[in-house]
Formats: sequence, structure tokens, C-alpha cells
Amino acid sequence: MPKAKITKDMIIDAAFEVTRTIGAENVNARTVSEKLGCSTQPVMYHFATIEDMKKAVYAKLDRFHAEYLMNIKEPQKGMLLGMGLNYIRFAIEELHLFRFLFQSGFAAENNLLEMVDSKELEPVILAMQEAMGLDIKQTKEVFLTIAMFAHGYASIFANNSLEFDEELVAAHLERAFRGALLAVQEEQKEKEKIV
Repeated sequence: MPKAKITKDMIIDAAFEVTRTIGAENVNARTVSEKLGCSTQPVMYHFATIEDMKKAVYAKLDRFHAEYLMNIKEPQKGMLLGMGLNYIRFAIEELHLFRFLFQSGFAAENNLLEMVDSKELEPVILAMQEAMGLDIKQTKEVFLTIAMFAHGYASIFANNSLEFDEELVAAHLERAFRGALLAVQEEQKEKEKIV
């Protein structure tokens, strides 16, 4: 019986699972080949370096995370609040994936402005803009405020053993959202007074 061919996608999937269960720092040819039940040769054939394999896993993880964020449990409470809570839940439920995605230095964007202008976030920003009735710059300001707030909470949960109180976190996110929205609306009123 011929051996099953180990594909690049199979290696990426196995490395993703290694990352998910024991962390990206443990992704290497040996751990991935063990996950696949093969020798290290196919892994090294498809990826010249472990760094290249981790970049491929990071790209897969980025797509996985985007889907996770958009799977909002209670959309009637608001897309931004739902995404913020999902971002925090992800840090709790997928600790190793969160750390690799946001605390490993693998992100292509080097700053928040690059992140908020990324093509992946465009549909989210446009949907928010429509829902809030703001211009694109104001929408991005509100998004950045909530993103920073949610990331702070998520990082605390990912790096400490605090208990997650969803009601309390949701109330804080809602307050931060209202504050950010009010701030951009007041700034707009001030600009209109000057003109």
C-alpha cells in the first residue's frame, strides 16, 4: 500500500494544531512530523526554515481569528461590542493562538494605523461606518479605541489567571464605545463651530 503524500497544507494544519495545543515556540520539524505521523523529511522539503512554516501558520491563524471575531453571539447588541467580546474570549479559549498572533512579533503591520487600514478590516470598518453614521476617519478612531481597550483586557486574561466576568467586561466595552463615539461627535461639533 503506497504511503499518503504529505502536502504543504497538511504540514500547515499540523503546525497550527501544535501551536494551538503547546504554543508556537514548540513548532519545529520534529513536533510537526510527530503530529503527522511521518519523518521530518516532508516538513523540511516543503519549508526551508521553521520561520517560513511559522509565517504560513500565522497567515492561517489570521484568517481563523477573523472568522472567530465575526461569529458574534448576540449581534443585536452591536457588532463592535460583539467583536470586542470575541477578541477577549479568543484570548481565553485559544491562549496559545492569541499569544502567537498578537505577542510574537509575526504581525505584518507594525503599528495600529497600518492595522486599521488593512484590507482584512475594510468590511468591518465600512459596516461600522454605516451603523454609526460617521465618516471613515471618525469610524477608525472609534474602532481603534475599542480595539486597544479589548486588547488590554485580552492580554490581561492571556497572561494572568484572572476570572472572566463577561457582564463586567461587556459593560466596560460598552462604556468605552460610548465614550469614543461621544468624543468623535464632540470633536466634529467643535470643527463645525470653527468653520
